Amino acid sequence: MALYALGDLHLSFQADKPMDSFGRVWKHHERKIEKYVNQIVKPEDTLVLTGDHSWGRKLEECREDLAFIENLPGRKILLRGNHDMFWDAKKTERLNREFSPRLFFLQNNFAVYKDYALVGTKGFAFEGPFYVNYRGQIIGWDEERQIQAKKLVDREMTRLRESFRLAYGAGYRKFIMFLHYPPTSVLEKTSPFTEIAREYGVETVVYSHCHGESRFGDSIRGDFQGVHYILVSGDYLNFHPALVKE
Repeated sequence: MALYALGDLHLSFQADKPMDSFGRVWKHHERKIEKYVNQIVKPEDTLVLTGDHSWGRKLEECREDLAFIENLPGRKILLRGNHDMFWDAKKTERLNREFSPRLFFLQNNFAVYKDYALVGTKGFAFEGPFYVNYRGQIIGWDEERQIQAKKLVDREMTRLRESFRLAYGAGYRKFIMFLHYPPTSVLEKTSPFTEIAREYGVETVVYSHCHGESRFGDSIRGDFQGVHYILVSGDYLNFHPALVKE
């Protein structure tokens, strides 16, 4: 039994949103997902998908995408991404009732893997716009958007703390944390998300959202302040699920 993660499937079986224009790695990416997940993930394993599952804006426009995910091997746990318009955070319980036991939607709750609690939320990282000088150095940014970003971070932190509260109350003391957005922006060395990981002694933080070789290094990868950080964006991994825990 093993724990794997993969992000940014960007499926569009019912929506007209081909991904080929985003680079060669995205050509027939649905076939890659199916091929590599079936090669790597076993029925007894757990696969966490870290957001941006479907381009459908409403649940009825995502049915085929979610059915594709259901048919992948293993227990599937889904996290909200910034493009998952079908998933209203207030309706997570409704989604879990409808798709149980085929899919589990991780939001304001927690899942269990062995003696670990799996906690998570979409997260948020301020991505600009930034103002740069002739040397390409950042000299300022849009303050109004930065204020809005702080509100979004605060909201996501509230949701994440609820996941930790429920898991801690259930007796769990070992945690693996999942985000869709990276834990830090390009301007940050630490963030509320890295601080809560340290606060709860999280072993591993898994995230996605960073696309293209120029963006894969936007946030933390590897060990930092006693926590291991893993980037699992689909194009970063060429759609091979990453092993998080055996």
